[in-house]
Amino acid sequence: MPELPEVETVRKGLERYLQDKTLTQIVTRREGLRFPFPENMSQQLQDRKVLSIKRRAKYLLIRLSGQMTLLSHLGMSGSFRFVTDSAYQPTKHDHVLFYLSGDSVMIYNDPRRFGVLDIVDTRKEDQHRLLHHLGPEPLSNNWDARVFSDSIRHKNGPIKTTLLDQQVVVGVGNIYACEALFIANISPRRKAQSLAAKTQPGIRSERLVTAVKSVLETAIEAGGSTLKDFQDVEGKAGYFAHQFQVYGREGKPCVRPKCSSVISRIVQGGRSTFYCPSCQR
Repeated sequence: MPELPEVETVRKGLERYLQDKTLTQIVTRREGLRFPFPENMSQQLQDRKVLSIKRRAKYLLIRLSGQMTLLSHLGMSGSFRFVTDSAYQPTKHDHVLFYLSGDSVMIYNDPRRFGVLDIVDTRKEDQHRLLHHLGPEPLSNNWDARVFSDSIRHKNGPIKTTLLDQQVVVGVGNIYACEALFIANISPRRKAQSLAAKTQPGIRSERLVTAVKSVLETAIEAGGSTLKDFQDVEGKAGYFAHQFQVYGREGKPCVRPKCSSVISRIVQGGRSTFYCPSCQR
């Protein structure tokens, strides 16, 4: 599933092609994806102008005129692409077509149909059933070592699975949790609460917050990570996978010159965790 850097890469692409366009016609080719489409979705969106494209966690928020927001989640395999109206050739799994001013079409394609398209009042975005419970954005100034420490002070589970808790911090995901823990020299098995000092942020919390921010920013610069289905709105793959230090490297030597260990793999919360047993404590 695309994680925060992949969704942010798509957001930037949508901004380039969609900003200030008007939705002139919407064609749906099925009744829904993970959930049914909103009633009369096509009529509700028609003739709305795109004001901005934002991201909340792994959700895209396409804000439209008339205080309306088109909320989207890419699921496992969703993608947007743009073509001119005259050049459009239907392909399998093109589920929604958004015809735009300027003779272009935005196509939402989703082979596994696990994505989401919904409509919400822009003024009530934070109250949406998929958004209201979400924690802080990892790249915002509002998420720092103190906030993180406070949120994990009573968490008895392993730090790796805690990083995937969307109420603790949003959008980090499995890949970037593994990479950040390696950068911070923290074992994925370590209890989350052990990172927080009793009355102030622990030094491990500070290291991990810094590592999370760094790895996400680097991944965004690389266009995200393409392991299977992910591509941006221009069909390009992300290149951060070429920089993986632990993820997917089971049995390979640790990248640190002074370390003689090999990368191990364990399963936590049903997800593969990759780490160096010597470097990460």
